Amino acid sequence: MKSGSPVPLDRLARLVRRVTGTEADLVAEEMPGGASTRRFFRVALGNGRTAVAMYVPEAGKPDEIAKVNEGGRRWPFLEVRDLLADRGVRVPAILGTACDDGFILVEDLGDDTLARYLEREPDRRESIYRLAVSDLARAQQSLDRLPRGSIVNERAFDYDLLRWEIDHFREWALEARGTTLAPADRSVFDEAAHWLARTVADLPRGFVHRDYQSRNLMVVPGAAGEHLVWIDFQDALLGPRVYDLVALLGDSYQTFDDAFVSARLDEFAAHHGLDARERESVGREFDLVTVQRKLKDAGRFVFIEHKKGDRSYLKFVDPTIAKVRRALSRLGSEPKLRELSALFDRLY
Repeated sequence: MKSGSPVPLDRLARLVRRVTGTEADLVAEEMPGGASTRRFFRVALGNGRTAVAMYVPEAGKPDEIAKVNEGGRRWPFLEVRDLLADRGVRVPAILGTACDDGFILVEDLGDDTLARYLEREPDRRESIYRLAVSDLARAQQSLDRLPRGSIVNERAFDYDLLRWEIDHFREWALEARGTTLAPADRSVFDEAAHWLARTVADLPRGFVHRDYQSRNLMVVPGAAGEHLVWIDFQDALLGPRVYDLVALLGDSYQTFDDAFVSARLDEFAAHHGLDARERESVGREFDLVTVQRKLKDAGRFVFIEHKKGDRSYLKFVDPTIAKVRRALSRLGSEPKLRELSALFDRLY
């Protein structure tokens, strides 16, 4: 359970009473959350039914309410959810909202994230990841054209954001852990960071979930077998076509060998009708984005420990850096990244 300011459960009770049409007392149990400030509760709706309440502390602040109302914009979670649902992507149903109070009530999809499902059904790993890749490719095709005014169109992995994320690694995964780069090494790092951020920023952009990984996909049974439901999509933005593939197949919480990843990249290329030359480009883009994304992830894990006192993510730092090094080894033809790889050989 997260620490922090108290959750206004009386406001949640009011929302649940409005949704159910009853005056029953609130029955709510806090659920495990991630690294964000959001908190989640499983609430009883009566007659054995349950729902999940998402509480966003920042959204209930008066200045944030005014900011949203002034622009006439709904919560990003709601806006992106409706966009995805409209384009055929499976997302949670909305049962009720009380945005001024910081709450949204959504359907209860159970507890089986993809990560938890694989703990119980490891033999289903390949088939479920093939499904995740095909779902992603189909979603990208359906989201090729976005509505005018969509919040997704207003955010992107541009140079500044990508560079900030790489520097986040230096600040936290290196300096905060006692490794201060010598001037020559700092120059190597900065030149590589500039080249990498510029190169990734210049890749063609499309819809990106931003965190399409095993803890943000729910496995839900259906008449035709399991299907995947997307969650945690409120930060969707424009970025490289492989970004969500990197999040999925470079997942810090999972381990895959090169053959497994290559097979999924083949499937992704086939879903998009790409030829051999374009498939090769997908592989290079995948490695470039892997270096950028996983540097950010490693830095974030240390940041969470320092700023929030949560040490549970530290065990993922070294495996995440190992993914960076493997990607760098495949990008040896790029001088700046070759120098970065040599720097990592000295540091780790």
